[in-house]
Amino acid sequence: MLIKNISILRGSELDFVSNTNVRVQNKLFKKIQSKTKPAANENSIDGEGLLMIPGFINAHTHIGDSIGKDITLNSSIDEKIHPVFGVKSKILKNTSDANLESFMKNTCHSMIGKGITTFVDFRESGLNGVRLLKKALSDIPLRAIILGRMDLYHNHDEIKRNLPFPKAESDKLLMLLKECDGIGISGANENSIRMLNYYSKVSKIRAIHSSETQESVAKSKMMTGKSETIRALSLKPDFLVHMTYASKADLEATSKKTRGIVICPRANSSLAEGIPDIELMQKSGCTLALGTDNVMINSPDMFREMDFLWKVTMGIHKKRIDPREILKMATVNGGKILKKDVGVIESGKVADCVFLDKHALDLEPMHNPYASIVHRASESAIKAVMIEGKIVHGKI
Repeated sequence: MLIKNISILRGSELDFVSNTNVRVQNKLFKKIQSKTKPAANENSIDGEGLLMIPGFINAHTHIGDSIGKDITLNSSIDEKIHPVFGVKSKILKNTSDANLESFMKNTCHSMIGKGITTFVDFRESGLNGVRLLKKALSDIPLRAIILGRMDLYHNHDEIKRNLPFPKAESDKLLMLLKECDGIGISGANENSIRMLNYYSKVSKIRAIHSSETQESVAKSKMMTGKSETIRALSLKPDFLVHMTYASKADLEATSKKTRGIVICPRANSSLAEGIPDIELMQKSGCTLALGTDNVMINSPDMFREMDFLWKVTMGIHKKRIDPREILKMATVNGGKILKKDVGVIESGKVADCVFLDKHALDLEPMHNPYASIVHRASESAIKAVMIEGKIVHGKI
């Protein structure tokens, strides 16, 4: 397929190219050059009036709770989503697989319609939870990075005693890892250091929530005398999630020992837990990606995530973040953190992209494409979504 006369945001810096031709072949962006001519029998499409941007990477989700939208609105964060006693865990245990699968499918279709081409899910409920999500995705052309989780949690006393991973559960972990892309750990406050050290030997993706709340940071210090983030790094994670209340020392250690941080500003705000300090994270050398977190408290919409982050940061800190950097958090940086060839429009990369209508009422005239996308665009501006070289939503 050759897409002619199209504007694109190209490469790892999302450089704006006003007019070029893009060849898509064998699921990849094959060639990007204005003088490229259609090959014999090649399908040729005129992209005049369209802007091609990388497909969004929703780098942190929990779509298993899609059935519980907006319940317990006035409850505390632990009452809502604590992995042991929260309402969410009760919902997951007491809802039929058929209902959970149905609502997960709905969320996946919603994400595609909003330009999300890859999502990273922290999947609860052990092997059954992983298999259920894979079943929900079986007929949906959406890329999922599934990080499974064992239903094993330590309490305060067990963490102080530093209990090890139970040997009787090792076969279950191996079975889990055979069917998913890695592990997504709830947090250091539910796992001893010896448990995290055991998980650190997993050869697939490793990720963990950390320093999401002031309470969790204080709890770690109280139980162990150590920073929650420093303890989380015992997992040797590829990335950390949230870090809303991480200290400068925590962030500097994270910059040296991980690929980056996935922040979820709307979810943090929905839980009345504040927003991450983007400027401090960037000064500490951290690569940042964006996620929308739990569906029960937040919609899986990267347009709204970017818009919220840009404006709330200015409103609170009186400092502007370059909208190009925010757009990178939703695309390029997710690919970097995952070490996948996604999130970038460049030769040899996976052909995932979103086609925006430059003449959409909310976008025209588009004087600054990055600002327009970050705080003006919505799913209504999407003409089509492509995943691995195939149009999976809309048409061009």
